[in-house]
Amino acid sequence: MVEDLIRDIIAFRDERDWAQFHNGKDLSICLAVEAAELQELFLWKKAEEVNEDRLKEELADVLICALMLVEKYDLSLEDIVRAKLKRNAEKYPIEKAKGNAKKYDEL
Repeated sequence: MVEDLIRDIIAFRDERDWAQFHNGKDLSICLAVEAAELQELFLWKKAEEVNEDRLKEELADVLICALMLVEKYDLSLEDIVRAKLKRNAEKYPIEKAKGNAKKYDEL
């Protein structure tokens, strides 16, 4: 499924000859900008007041940028997420972190 999404994203990009603009730096900036636009939907509102249609649009933009970075650096999405989950499990052991919002160095 993810591979199909990446393939479709890259096809969309390539049909428009945009690969020339999609270097790692600019994709990273794009990701941050799109994440800020996602955050803006919640600014000065209660979480349940978010416009769900806009939420879907902005979240899709964030995911598209992230998946383009995955493709750009020939990364395995599954491998990098599983590796991060493993590191987080070590930093946040269940017996210390369960039900606790403190950062790992405060547990």
